[in-house]
Amino acid sequence: MAERGGRGSGGHGSLDKSITLPPDEIFRNLENAKRFAIDIGGSLTKLAYYSTVQHKVARVRSFDHSGKDIENEPLYEISVQEEITARLHFIKFENTYIETCLDFIKDHLVNTETKVIKATGGGAYKFKDLIEKKLGLKVDKEDVMTCLIKGCNFVLRNIPHEVFAYQKDSDTEFRFQTNHPNIFPYLLVNIGSGVSIVKVETEDKFEWIGGSSIGGGTFWGLGALLTKTKKFDELLQLASKGQHTNVDMLVKDVYGGACQTLGLSGNLIASSFGKSTTADKEFSKEDMAKSLLHMISNDIGQLACLYAKLHNLDKIYFGGFFIRGHPVTMRTITYSINFFSKGEVQALFLRHEGYLGAIGAFLKGAEQDNPNQYSWGENYAGSSGLMSTSPDVYPMQRTRSGTFDMFEMDRLERPLVNLPLLKDPSTYIPDTVDLTDDAMARKYWLTCFEEALDGVAKRAAASQPDSVDAPERAEKFRQKYWNKLQTLRQQPFAYGTLTVRSLLDTREHCLNEFNFPDPYSKVKQKENGIALKCFQSVIESLDSLGWEERQFALVKGLLAGNVFDWGAKAVSDVLESEPQFGFEEAKSKLQERPWLEDSYSQWLERLKEGPPHKCALIFADNSGIDIILGVFPFVRELLSRGTEVILACNSGPALNDVTYSESLIVAERIAVMDPVIQSALKEEKLLLVQTGSSSPCLDLSRLDKGLAVLVRERKTDLVIIEGMGRAIHTNYYAALKCESLKLAVIKNSWLADRLGGKIFSVIFKYEVPCK
Repeated sequence: MAERGGRGSGGHGSLDKSITLPPDEIFRNLENAKRFAIDIGGSLTKLAYYSTVQHKVARVRSFDHSGKDIENEPLYEISVQEEITARLHFIKFENTYIETCLDFIKDHLVNTETKVIKATGGGAYKFKDLIEKKLGLKVDKEDVMTCLIKGCNFVLRNIPHEVFAYQKDSDTEFRFQTNHPNIFPYLLVNIGSGVSIVKVETEDKFEWIGGSSIGGGTFWGLGALLTKTKKFDELLQLASKGQHTNVDMLVKDVYGGACQTLGLSGNLIASSFGKSTTADKEFSKEDMAKSLLHMISNDIGQLACLYAKLHNLDKIYFGGFFIRGHPVTMRTITYSINFFSKGEVQALFLRHEGYLGAIGAFLKGAEQDNPNQYSWGENYAGSSGLMSTSPDVYPMQRTRSGTFDMFEMDRLERPLVNLPLLKDPSTYIPDTVDLTDDAMARKYWLTCFEEALDGVAKRAAASQPDSVDAPERAEKFRQKYWNKLQTLRQQPFAYGTLTVRSLLDTREHCLNEFNFPDPYSKVKQKENGIALKCFQSVIESLDSLGWEERQFALVKGLLAGNVFDWGAKAVSDVLESEPQFGFEEAKSKLQERPWLEDSYSQWLERLKEGPPHKCALIFADNSGIDIILGVFPFVRELLSRGTEVILACNSGPALNDVTYSESLIVAERIAVMDPVIQSALKEEKLLLVQTGSSSPCLDLSRLDKGLAVLVRERKTDLVIIEGMGRAIHTNYYAALKCESLKLAVIKNSWLADRLGGKIFSVIFKYEVPCK
């Protein structure tokens, strides 16, 4: 975010009041705010508040079919209900607008549970009286460093792709890191006016181990003296255009080249501003600003590196107003750390580092509610995202508002943890293709989502025929998601690593934002009903086959079921134009080779020669034919072999994916028809669970804690992942501790071409972990 600065720096009386705040964009859901916290720095204010949000959710409930002819009745009832969830809001704006913002909050605040606002940062003292007068809340000041660390722990634990390394000269400017299951220990270097270095060992154990008086204040002060420029961001802009070698004396200026004896490159800085003592000329403001930035960054980098080596730490997180996402600053610090540590220590930055103090202050005020017992997720629909301040990108910065930056987090219903069967959670990467890296793939998928948008908006409106404002809400959804896609075209790193999964999840967030919780609910209801009528005949056909023929038919049925994916345009076009397209037609679409020749034969050999698996965990994909005629016959075969089965389905809706609540109804109806399923449910050899996800893809590092416990208890030794979103877009390269099957049908011609196949080619990947 660019600071305008200047105005309002002399006192409250000169604070700007000229802006108009759009309530649907800034300070959202303020009428339901319950608790506040604020972090006021020298130039930026970060406000945090907790609110309760009313969302529409789709519920399914089984009809009582006793004594009725159910042939033509719906399988279950669908209702849309109101649900209250918790949300954290964070807004960042310039101090020059603080009075206007406080007035806005005062005018729109309906109810709050607290009479206290937690405050941190140097400005908490300066603006204490103004806050108390405007809001009628008592300001309770909190220690700055404690708040920063609490905030840092919170984002590291809850936000995938929060951490990144900065690589200016590579194709990918921001290189996001995998979340490590254990975030401790680490070094936090906060660069404000000075520098504070803190070693963080646990949630509550940390210590200040060093610092420096040479920091952001030094750059600002000396920069003002040297260049007559008094605004911090203008100094950084000057530095970005400067050439420090015009001012700094290099090793080659001293030795005439590299110093081979000491192993020093000729381009290393030997003396900052060294040429100013010998050259009889004026130096440009840009060159002096760049030299000053290098001098201070190198000093901070060497100091941080020495402390990291002293305490045996290899991760350093940098934050503070000196950083704030500025490429020039991150580049110089990264170079310094890499040079002085010889690549053994990594300089890391945070997407939301500007909010750490506000988050920490909020957590201090909410300790009685123990927010750390929950899992939280970023709401992409209400968050601005990380923005580059590179000069070539800077003009389109902040399309929503030139002044405000927003960040929202939703409390998830259930705590999320790693799948215990991941081979190495610290190196697990869910996504198969990084669209931030792959420009060709990024262009294709962004265009693909743009072209599908009108159809998604149309289906969303059609899913609520009794709602008079559905078309208007659908259009708002369309506009919001379109804007997100345009932002991602320009700045693909805005929400972390850009992937097909993140594009799908952002779309789901935007649909939910405008109260379209399940646009495919009626489609799923209809397809589940149709598929159930075919279940018995499919089972009879399978049972009539010999063992080896049956295994082939089961796999083919599982893959044919996976064709029925309304999220794939090639499939939705067929389903809309050919209403009679069914299970047998899907089988005929499959391009079977070459999966039969290698992986399938290994799987078949394992079934022939090996003992039955103890327990299989199956991640299901689509409703209808997929779950009923593909997955359940496969489940039935495993049960017949003596293998227990955990069937995991989405907690919430996404496209036409089967949800946990829908799977319960489907299983109940199948059990009436099939004694194997009925017995397994009764004896708890077949367990239906929820994944904790509402995504068409699958992140095995964020699964329902109850599912993880069950996986351990049942000694699961086989994982089956089904579907293009779960087994191709994600988890194609996921390494597990046990045997695994990854099955999917490729329903996208571009992706099929890239993988060297045809549309409706199949993936059958049987993997055995190395011993």
